[in-house]
Amino acid sequence: MQDQSSRASRVFYGYVVVIASFVVMAMSSGSNYSFSVFFEPLQESFGWSRAATAGAMSAFLIGQGVFSIGSGRLTDRFGPRPVVTAAGLLFGLGLLLMSRVDALWQVYIAYGVLAAAGHSATFTPLSSTVARWFQSRRGLMTGSVMAGTGLGTMFMPPLANWLIHRTDWRMSYMVLGLVLLTVVVIAAQFLRRDPSAKGLRPYGAERLADTRSASSAAPTGVTLSVAVRSAQFWLLCLAFAAFGYTLQSVMAHVVIHSRGLGLSPASAAGVMTFIGGFGIAGRIGLGGLADRFGSKVILTAALGLLSLSLFWLMLVEQAWEVYVFGVVFGLAYGGIVPQFSYRVAELFGLRAHGAILGVSQFCVAIGGAAGPVLTGLGFDILGSYTVPFAVCGAVAALGALLSSVVRPLSQSVPE
Repeated sequence: MQDQSSRASRVFYGYVVVIASFVVMAMSSGSNYSFSVFFEPLQESFGWSRAATAGAMSAFLIGQGVFSIGSGRLTDRFGPRPVVTAAGLLFGLGLLLMSRVDALWQVYIAYGVLAAAGHSATFTPLSSTVARWFQSRRGLMTGSVMAGTGLGTMFMPPLANWLIHRTDWRMSYMVLGLVLLTVVVIAAQFLRRDPSAKGLRPYGAERLADTRSASSAAPTGVTLSVAVRSAQFWLLCLAFAAFGYTLQSVMAHVVIHSRGLGLSPASAAGVMTFIGGFGIAGRIGLGGLADRFGSKVILTAALGLLSLSLFWLMLVEQAWEVYVFGVVFGLAYGGIVPQFSYRVAELFGLRAHGAILGVSQFCVAIGGAAGPVLTGLGFDILGSYTVPFAVCGAVAALGALLSSVVRPLSQSVPE
């Protein structure tokens, strides 16, 4: 066995995990948020209402939430590599089948079941894995991984839009599916469950003398059953659900709303690029600030900023105003995403981190599933997004309030 000095001379393997996780998040989230540019072509091809079309996104989010519970438990038991490999296969297959759909129920199966199952096995396993690898710099590293979502949002929707207008939406889905399947499966092979797999300690903790002692170090924290019996867990989940409602409403409707304001298809898709680009800054910047000020402060502040951006969006009438929204919304939503894993670790520890995070993500998905349909229904009834986006702003403000009152578990639930 190699001595410890030889180990120390190497790059910490946790950074390899971060890079691989970043790539997976970029492909998975970028493909997910590309649905917004498929919204109008699907409507035109099949004549569906906005509520029915947005329902495909809601089905995806419900499926993602349900499967997230299982993906968290599977990651705790088997590690991220097999789980994320399966994710790439399922998500890729779902997008490939989207290129062949001819009816709404087929969309709900391909996107709402297969693609959702694949996407559910990315965020939770990767967030939980990075939390295990880093004791210090946890916020920064989690934010760096989640920055992959921003990068994916920057280039995947414009790529999908370019393919749609050069070929058609079916070919665009086929290309996205093949690329995602290949890249995610390859990147997953570099993932490891925790530092003990390499005879190491988490970054920021003292290294152990050998692999045996590293393997014997058990993570601390509470079980899932203890967490779900606490009021604090459900307050946090409600705050997360409020974020999900707001985020997915915007991601499903902002492109078609921008088209209604007179933007060209390319310019409307460009709003997603702004959201993705500034989302990267939010993930890394606010993720790093969480290491200094704590996740609670950053989560609450970012939810408040998210609320303000939605009240702005309900009033916009010109193209530049939509891009301003993209900047502020991107920074806020980007800063919130890394706090999911960090806040769960702060409150409940790492013992059952994957399972607890998975359940919390189910709550995000429930809120997210309601958002696109209710926002689309509001437009169908009122002929405008003004009131639906105002509701989104109010929901985000409620999320900020809930986040501000969540206390450490030890103050509310006996061990």
